[in-house]
Amino acid sequence: MLEISNDYLQVQLSAQGAELQSITRKDHQLEYLWSGDPAFWGKKSPILFPIVGGLKNNTYRYNGREYQLGRHGFARDMAFTVTLHTATSINFSLQDNERTLQHYPFPFSLNVRYTVQDATLLVNYEVQNMGDDVMYFSIGAHPAFRVPLAPGTSFEDYALHFNETETAGVWPLSAGGQIETTPLPYLEQTRQLPLKKDLFYKDALVFKQLASTAIAIRSAQTAHGVEVHFPGFPYMGIWSAKDADFVCIEPWCGIADHVNTSGELQEKEGIIPLKPEEIFQRQWSAVFF
Repeated sequence: MLEISNDYLQVQLSAQGAELQSITRKDHQLEYLWSGDPAFWGKKSPILFPIVGGLKNNTYRYNGREYQLGRHGFARDMAFTVTLHTATSINFSLQDNERTLQHYPFPFSLNVRYTVQDATLLVNYEVQNMGDDVMYFSIGAHPAFRVPLAPGTSFEDYALHFNETETAGVWPLSAGGQIETTPLPYLEQTRQLPLKKDLFYKDALVFKQLASTAIAIRSAQTAHGVEVHFPGFPYMGIWSAKDADFVCIEPWCGIADHVNTSGELQEKEGIIPLKPEEIFQRQWSAVFF
């Protein structure tokens, strides 16, 4: 297990998937990250690359050829290389190889850097096109935070707090995990969404272009919570496994296929074109209190 820490936070990580494993506040020894109980969901904070969500029939087309790629891509299941490790920061790197090129025909370099700064965890994504043609990709985060967080509280004691007033529809997912064609009314002139287990019985809550750039998990029953900041991420997924004690706040640059997708990679909603040698960067962060 790899670790970074400062006076406020102790963060543990794994090179497998460059995945967070534990986030603890040192002053009150409270664990913020989901345990990864496989009875509900065995992941904790996978990195979604080179796609976000699912493809229709797990298939896309590029330059007249069909490729198979599973939900959320392959980065979350691959071993990254540690290229920098200090007391407060760590950088993981993933490069294309023969296996990735069979499913995704683009040479790439993906760097993920975690840094602790006071009570904040900063997460930076850097994608570079290492090939000679335009590269098409998506990237996203999937951190799962414990709810309830503090002893003596329940899941229903908590709510999501948006940093802007929201009027936004939720985009339903089909049985196959594709985005339906029409959103359903959901948030109406509100900055709060009370948490209930049945919110997630039909899969994730998917939003496009929220006004907010931060969402917090808070409760009136405790002073402890977490606030996720995600400027520059146009899509948001909020999810939990059925009846599990966690909530994922998922900033995405990309989204699952539509039910009526053409299947052409270049036409996929949210897909990012990256020119040869060009570098794409995004950062999300979480404040723990």
